[in-house]
Amino acid sequence: MDLRALHKRHVLTPWVAQRPLDPPLVVRGEGVWLWDAEGRRYLDLSAGLVAVNLGHGHPRLSRAIAEQAATLAYAAPSLFHDKRALLGKALSDLAPWPEGARVFFTPSGAEANEDALKFVRHLTGRFKVLAAYRSFHGATHGAAALTGENRRWPAEPAIPGVVHFFAPYPYRSPFYTEDPKEEAERALEHLERVLLHEDPKRVAAIFLEPVVGSNGVIVYPAGYLEGVREICDRHGILLVFDEVMTGFGRVGAALAAERLGVVPDLITFAKGVTSAYVPLGGVLVREGLARAFDETPLPTGHTYAGHPLAVAAGLAALEAYREEGLFERARRLEPFFLEALRPLLDHPWVGEVRGLGAFYGVELVRDKGTKEPLSPWHAPFSPPMQALLKALFREGVYVLAKHNVLIVAPPLTIREEEFLEGVERLSRALRRVEVEVG
Repeated sequence: MDLRALHKRHVLTPWVAQRPLDPPLVVRGEGVWLWDAEGRRYLDLSAGLVAVNLGHGHPRLSRAIAEQAATLAYAAPSLFHDKRALLGKALSDLAPWPEGARVFFTPSGAEANEDALKFVRHLTGRFKVLAAYRSFHGATHGAAALTGENRRWPAEPAIPGVVHFFAPYPYRSPFYTEDPKEEAERALEHLERVLLHEDPKRVAAIFLEPVVGSNGVIVYPAGYLEGVREICDRHGILLVFDEVMTGFGRVGAALAAERLGVVPDLITFAKGVTSAYVPLGGVLVREGLARAFDETPLPTGHTYAGHPLAVAAGLAALEAYREEGLFERARRLEPFFLEALRPLLDHPWVGEVRGLGAFYGVELVRDKGTKEPLSPWHAPFSPPMQALLKALFREGVYVLAKHNVLIVAPPLTIREEEFLEGVERLSRALRRVEVEVG
């Protein structure tokens, strides 16, 4: 049976035209490696979709899922459940609020952002929310409305009340400056101006990825997130951090809020909470806000909220992160990662390498002077980008690509020699296509 043909005939793959698809058919994973049906091995340099933080085939998670499936595979969200209680406590302990927190579990990150949107409107009595351009918050209708790029368009007309603004992007400044300090100042002035025209008293929340995720791994300049926090405090606006990608060790701490030293009011999470072994997301709500639901019904719910298999996996994942020191490992290895990636800048197509922790973006350009993207934003991959992605598979490495950016975000368990090997394979693919395409 030709399983690749069967997959192409019967399965729709997200976000891409189906006819040109020709990826490997993966059947097994171990550590940072994937194997296809023909036995070829691929180094997973992006942890799937920046999600498999513990690597593939981690025995603790596999065992926890199997044991839970044999004990109780489903419990209605209206019932209490042992693993839900333990994971809720463990996540609340990670939260940055001295007052404590409560967690609402969801099946995914998109639904976490969707529910956070309901929460902030309910808690403030305000209708409008702000979110950044070049953001991605999910594909469900409300999460897509928050999203600030082309993956929002299929959901339009989107739900009303969402207003977008420009956040800093030092490599391609929307504020016409090459100075990071000025970039942050102008971005904050722009945000204030948007609020002025929208009436801050009508704004419930600002949603932000503390480090921009799939739209380029953009690290904000110093002072920007602190400035957003001050603006929110001044106007009584809630600050929501979308930590679906940045959470659980990705940036060198349990949460980006901890690493970056800026405390939001709500945190959405998913992906790394179970190392993506079972779908699970959620919203962490600081206790001062969560107690509003003690007497008022919670305004949302899901059949699979806090699914037993998922929370068992989450509990096992947190235990593994702690025992293996993985929340801190990416920060400790950050100088090594940066040094290993720096030679990529010698390639004519590499305009910038940026990031922190174990989270990096390699931005590809046709010309380093003009910064013309190798593949245009809001369009299918250009022929050179398509050629590069094929060359990467031929080199035996998987790298997530969005627009003209390669996202290097390996499992947190990657060994130094494996990371060097992955970067060398990436470099070989670049050299091959640079020569072929010219």
